[in-house]
Amino acid sequence: MNNKQTADSLFGEVIYTYTREQAIADGVLVDVSVTAREAGFRWPVAITQAAWEDCIAWTEEDNRRQTYQDESGRLWDVLWMAFHAIRSASTNQSQTVYELYRVPRDGKCTEARPTKLKLVAGPGDHGEPVITIMLPTEN
Repeated sequence: MNNKQTADSLFGEVIYTYTREQAIADGVLVDVSVTAREAGFRWPVAITQAAWEDCIAWTEEDNRRQTYQDESGRLWDVLWMAFHAIRSASTNQSQTVYELYRVPRDGKCTEARPTKLKLVAGPGDHGEPVITIMLPTEN
């Protein structure tokens, strides 16, 4: 009996799958692989929409209300700190929580505050290694 037959007999037939590619197309994940490569990543990297909104999204209106920043700089901070977290990890873990400072997008803060993100390394749609960055409460 092969692995598929074993899984099917244990759990039944797969009813629905949602791929990483579909999540990127739907906007549930944001593919940041190009910038991630510049920061030193070798694997494709995506960030959840919730983490993007919390740590990266920034508009001209935010600049007027709060302080001047841009999304490319905020993205670089997220990726650089993620890369540093991977390099400084003491063991080979598939998940790590890391901290960074970012100005909250709340319409009033002008100073950076600490926040945490979770980095998960795992298989992509075809078993290839990929990284996903998300809020610590996301799976």
